[in-house]
Formats: sequence, structure tokens, C-alpha cells
Amino acid sequence: MKLWGGRFTKETDDKVFAFNESLSFDQRFWKQDIEGSIGHTHGLVRAGILTEEEGDSIIKGLERIYDKFEDGSIDLSGGYEDIHSFIEAKLTEDIGEAGKKLHTGRSRNDQVALDMRMYVRDEIDDIDRELYKIIAVLVIIFEKNMDTYMPGFTHMQKAQPITLAHHIGAYIEMFIRDRGRMADIRRRMNFCPLGSGALAGTTYPIEREYTAELLEFYGPTLNSIDGVSDRDYIIELLSACSTIMMHLSRFAEEVITWNSNEYQFIELDDAYSTGSSIMPQKKNPDIAELVRGKTGRVYGELMAFLTTMKGLPLAYNKDMQEDKEGTFDAIDTTKTCLSLFTEMMRSAKFNKERMLESAKGGFINATDAADYLVGKGVAFRDAHGIVGELVLKAIELGVSLDALPLEEYKKISPVFDEDIFEAIDIETCVNRRKTIGAPGKEALEFELEQYKRYVNSL
Repeated sequence: MKLWGGRFTKETDDKVFAFNESLSFDQRFWKQDIEGSIGHTHGLVRAGILTEEEGDSIIKGLERIYDKFEDGSIDLSGGYEDIHSFIEAKLTEDIGEAGKKLHTGRSRNDQVALDMRMYVRDEIDDIDRELYKIIAVLVIIFEKNMDTYMPGFTHMQKAQPITLAHHIGAYIEMFIRDRGRMADIRRRMNFCPLGSGALAGTTYPIEREYTAELLEFYGPTLNSIDGVSDRDYIIELLSACSTIMMHLSRFAEEVITWNSNEYQFIELDDAYSTGSSIMPQKKNPDIAELVRGKTGRVYGELMAFLTTMKGLPLAYNKDMQEDKEGTFDAIDTTKTCLSLFTEMMRSAKFNKERMLESAKGGFINATDAADYLVGKGVAFRDAHGIVGELVLKAIELGVSLDALPLEEYKKISPVFDEDIFEAIDIETCVNRRKTIGAPGKEALEFELEQYKRYVNSL
């Protein structure tokens, strides 16, 4: 069945139909199409376009179709063009002539715009739930590792000592921002295009504010052309998904590095690792690697749809059908990656001793040695040069700054005394950093309080 065809004298070529159809993928939002049609029916009854009896018949028929989708008994065969024509045809088969009145005052253009908005709105809520879950897991890891010392890195080189909690906190912040982006998109997009018609509204006296409220929108879109041709919210969603995947990919890269034989900071659970077909000793971080790899896939969907939209004149164009498959794939990929990464981190074990051992190497307490000299009245620039000489001497002797004898310190600067070793102790180095956002215990306790309040308030 087609929703058009009166002015055509020939059947659509089979190849053209296959190229043009969308039921194979837009069947995904059958739920939103039925819910939108029920809302539209209520609007038609309220406007006096349908009788109460007709409206009741249509709604009950749509509810029966809904139940068949729910229990999996629906038969999608029959050569239908899209989910809209399929549902309308099944409705008419079920209730007769009244089913043909459902599309009154509505175009497929505003119908598909409505379905896609409702679908994206639901998926934003699902993604938000997955983001909440990963934040909650990371807050648990944060709380358990406020005394787990490790090296912090810049340029992939050991830089300054921090705690694992401090490092994990950076990702908590990223995912909190991701939730904020999802909320922004949902708020901005939550206006109802139903009633926009093909592009110029409708002559029927439909109360758009009423149907918008029924369908849980803030109100109707204010321009019918924009109502059917706006896909900004999809681009924003794809961009937000790309940012989430970028955050996951950065995290995955670190997990992969920490899992290596050279680092041994983390051990992944067997359930979230795989082996080698030839090397029996291998335990590979494949989940983290796949998350890192799938990031490019989501980026690609964003760039593909931006390119699709860049030259489209107003209002609706068939090009916009390309909004669906890529968006579906990006959403599925993002949700799956978030879910798996969350469980991988929940079950992971951290090697605290190995992290501390690593933190004691690489002269990551050099800045604190310079700060020690500043505390004794030495100008920072001079202190920087003095500690640089100390590092050279330690490299020459093959020892860390902690193990460098005091006499070697005094040869370079007589300002040094026995208390230098307490000043450059890893625990001291970390916990002296007390300002908000720093890795010291005092600062971490403040952060943990904020994160717990955030998690428990939702």
C-alpha cells in the first residue's frame, strides 16, 4: 500500500521501490508512530473532524496493533513503503473506513518529523541512564582509591604524583558534562511538529497546543517549514554521542595501557577480556579496544549527516530519510559501549602496589623539591635550575630523588636539609595539594561529597 499514487499510471519499478523504501529500518519507531497517531486522533476528535465513535474505533485499533508489535506477532511483509503506510493499512484492515480518516490534517512530512523527535527523545533518556550508571560506578572507584598513589602524566611521561581517585575524577567530570549536553538537546528539541503538514500547516482547525501537550512536548513548533525540515536535534545528538565516544576512547586507551605487561596497573575481569588463538598466555583488552575503534564509526555518522544536510533547500527533501540509519547506529553503538565499559570498570581490579612503585620512579617529585627550596627563600626560577641539576646527578647515580644522599643535595645547594626527604615523599607531595580540584586527600573528600550528592540526588 502507498499513501500516494492517484496521479500515477504505472507501478513503481521494483528497484526504485527497494531504493526508496524505509520500512526495513524505520519500523524501529513503530511505538512512536502509534503514539503520535493516537495523539493526532484525539486532536481530530477535539476539532470535530472525527466523531467520538470514529476516534474511539481508531484508537482501539491502534492499540491492538501496538499489542501485536509488543508480543512479536505482527507480520511486516506485504511490500509496504514505510512504517507509516504499514500501520495505516493494518488499521484500515482492522476497523474499515474509519481507518482512512486517520491521516486527515496530517502529512507524512510532519508525521515522520514527529516520530523521529519522539524516538530521539526516548533514546536521549536511555543514553542519559547509561551515563548515570557509569558515573555511579566511577564514584565508587573514586571513593575506594583516595589513597591509591600513582603517577600523573603529561606527554605520556611521568609528571607529578596523584591518586587514582583524582584520575578517575577527571572522567566523572567528562560524563557529567555529557549528561548536561543530553539534557540541553532534549530541552531544545522538545517542541511538536505535528500540524505542520507538508510544509504550510493545515486548513483543519486542529489545536496544535493540545496535541503537543498530549504527546508531552512543551508546545508546537512555531514555523511549519522548520517543523518538517529541522534536523538540528539529530546533528546535536550525533555530536554529543561523538563526544561521549571520545571520552570513552580516551579512557579505553588508558585502560589498554594500564593493562599492559609494562604497566600492570589494572587487571580486567576474564568476562571482559579475550584470548589469542595461537598464544595461550594472552589476555587481551578487546572490549576497551573495540570501544576505541567504534568511536570512529560514530564520528562517521555525524560527518555523513552533516554532509547530507549541508545543501538542502527548504522544506522537506527525500535526502532527509538518511537521518535514520546512521542515527540508529550511532545511538546503538554509544549505548552498547557505555554499558560494556561500565561493567568492565565495575569488575576491574587495580594494582595499588604497582601504581605506588611506578609513582616513585621518574622523578615525579621534582616540582615538590623545587617548592621546598622556594619555601626556604630561593626564587622559583633558581630552584628550578637547582632541581634540574639534582635530577641529572640522580640519573648519573641510577637512583631516585628519594634515594639520593643528602650530601649530594648539599653539594648543589646548601639550603637542603634532612627535611627534604619528607617534603618529597609521595604521600606528602600529593596531600599538600589541598586546593579544590587537586589530588590531596582534603580536596578529594570535598569532591567525593559533591559526587555522592550528585549521584544520590538523581
